[in-house]
Amino acid sequence: MTATSLLDRIGVRLPIIQAPMAGTSSPAMAAAVSEAGGLGSIGVGAVDAGQARAMIAATRDGTSKPFNVNLFCHRPAIADAVVEGEWIARLRPEFETLGATPPAGLSEIYRSFVADEAMLRMLLDARPAVVSFHFGLPSNAALQALREAGILLLASATSLAEARAIEAAGIDAIVAQGWEAGGHRGVFDPDQPDDRLGTMALVRLLVRETRLPVIAAGGIMDGADIAATLDLGAAAAQLGTAFVGCDESLADEGYRAALASDAAHHTTMTRAISGRPARSLANRFTAIGATVPSGAIPAYPIAYDLGKALHAAGKARGEYGFGAQWAGQGAPLVRFMPAAELVATLARELEEARSRD
Repeated sequence: MTATSLLDRIGVRLPIIQAPMAGTSSPAMAAAVSEAGGLGSIGVGAVDAGQARAMIAATRDGTSKPFNVNLFCHRPAIADAVVEGEWIARLRPEFETLGATPPAGLSEIYRSFVADEAMLRMLLDARPAVVSFHFGLPSNAALQALREAGILLLASATSLAEARAIEAAGIDAIVAQGWEAGGHRGVFDPDQPDDRLGTMALVRLLVRETRLPVIAAGGIMDGADIAATLDLGAAAAQLGTAFVGCDESLADEGYRAALASDAAHHTTMTRAISGRPARSLANRFTAIGATVPSGAIPAYPIAYDLGKALHAAGKARGEYGFGAQWAGQGAPLVRFMPAAELVATLARELEEARSRD
């Protein structure tokens, strides 16, 4: 499939994909992006099948055009009561400072798609135009069922080895996630060494070494950035942080305020918030994470159970520094406007950049 045919097959006019961003993107955002000519996305990895079905329906209420539904394919968490207990104890002083008590125990707060038959059945019934995967791949049987339902499949890769696994699985296109990207790193195994390839190097490598269309992701904030990735051979660009400031974003007031402040110039990769590496604005939680070894943090998403509880305790006191303020290295370039306006702006900037070449 060529770059042009990928967009044609999806049914979108612009090589602009709004990243799924579970918990931050919304059906309203996805619908607005798709209506504007890009590919909107919703992230359903942190909800159950019933909630995901409702999100798909809400997106369809706003657009009849294609959109992407994203799933998490991490390995199911292995509980460790000792590590979890020590993590609760480590964070207890933060809760007490906020006048709160940490939970007595932690749980796996949502299921991986690799073990969620109800989610697969829902997708086969709802049949969104595009389904994408993060953290790995589901079973061959699930992939075959989705293909037979006429769904176009995307998957994230952070390395050539992951891209080759995606190609071998029969996925339609690769999302090349560079080290600059905000939010969760898409590595298949977070405990293995990470070469931390930047977006540009990764895109060129995957364009050269695989036969699949490549979608660039990470640090892309404006039309000039999109043009640069297309010049490197990408079929499209996926933008996440660029859409966090949009009116339709679910980012809370603390997240938005931090993104509009000097904090946008300081992002860091942390496991402390959720249990998997993720790029966030530097805040009180990431500072804690910088002081502890990875082995002291519970498995994903068990660690996220405590992370969400700490954020809730802080938010109740007007303290937003414990939030999952995911953002990429391009965060200082964020613009606050409706999603449709942002897509139109990106398209105009892309055309201007191309006209200068």
